Amino acid sequence: MTLAYWCILAAALIPFGFAGAAKSAGQFDNARPRAWLANLEGWRQRANWAQMNSFEAFPPFAAAVLVAEQLDAGQGWVDGLAVAFVVLRVGYGLAYIADRPMLRSLLWTAAFACVVGLFIVAALTGA
Repeated sequence: MTLAYWCILAAALIPFGFAGAAKSAGQFDNARPRAWLANLEGWRQRANWAQMNSFEAFPPFAAAVLVAEQLDAGQGWVDGLAVAFVVLRVGYGLAYIADRPMLRSLLWTAAFACVVGLFIVAALTGA
């Protein structure tokens, strides 16, 4: 399995770290988790938002890696962009939790550029 494939797993797990942080407030209501999470404030609320955005960012990333791998795109590029995506997305969530909106937006943009880059590498170097 390539490093990029492992990055798909890593990216799939990222939201759960942020979910755990959001739920660390105690007295989590598992019967009504969405209502409970909607009432959070401060950094825990931002951790929940980071969790939701991480789930939203996962499908395009996974698709981009799978397309690039299927087309035998340059493996070094694919691995590099996949690792960069994972690192940037973790940084994105941490910037979100720390209430650093400009940094958060820059990291989001860079991670999205990795997704676009995977498709471009697949188009230019793939079969």
